[in-house]
Amino acid sequence: MKLTKFIHSCVRLEKDGAVLVVDPGSFSDVETALAGAHAVLITHEHADHFDEEKVVAALQEDPSLLIYAPAAVASLLANRLDDDGPVRVHTAQPEQRYSVAGFEVQTFGGQHALIHPHIPMVANVGYFIDGSVYHPGDSFIVPHGVDVSALLVPVHAPWSKTAEVIDFVTSVRAARAFQIHDALLNEQGLQLVESHVARLGNLYGTEFRHLAPGESVMI
Repeated sequence: MKLTKFIHSCVRLEKDGAVLVVDPGSFSDVETALAGAHAVLITHEHADHFDEEKVVAALQEDPSLLIYAPAAVASLLANRLDDDGPVRVHTAQPEQRYSVAGFEVQTFGGQHALIHPHIPMVANVGYFIDGSVYHPGDSFIVPHGVDVSALLVPVHAPWSKTAEVIDFVTSVRAARAFQIHDALLNEQGLQLVESHVARLGNLYGTEFRHLAPGESVMI
């Protein structure tokens, strides 16, 4: 399975001709990420993970494209689509399993990490894909009962601190880890955070690797 990193939290997974995209948000090159995609997984409703207009355009352009997302996003898309054909927008909930465009998907979490008590909490679903890749969205929920091979790590966010990032990596103990949620850091900040994640993650058996936008790796 090939994983391609896009800006911020968007990744594209490809295997056997099937394409699955996670979190095509407003910071990313959504058109390129979604080109030829068969399905999209959205972790939550924030714009940096879900570019509404571009996802709607993709749905309108491709009548076979499938979407899995938390209820608020799924409802919005279903209303925008106004489609009388087969159901293409599905509500994703935690602790479920789906077969999506040839990929096996297991869900975890349910709630976005706390930003501030005055900022409303939203639903967030983490996706464990093909028994290998875990995308947590905006949360540090450790998936239970599974062995993660490739962990996507939110390295910086308004809702986190570096100690929590490190604890997440050392708790999951994946063989490999790659950064996501990195668009708000400059080069110096990214190098600093990633150096801590790489050094301390290595003590717990996790090899961390930085992926540039557009770079791919085989999982």
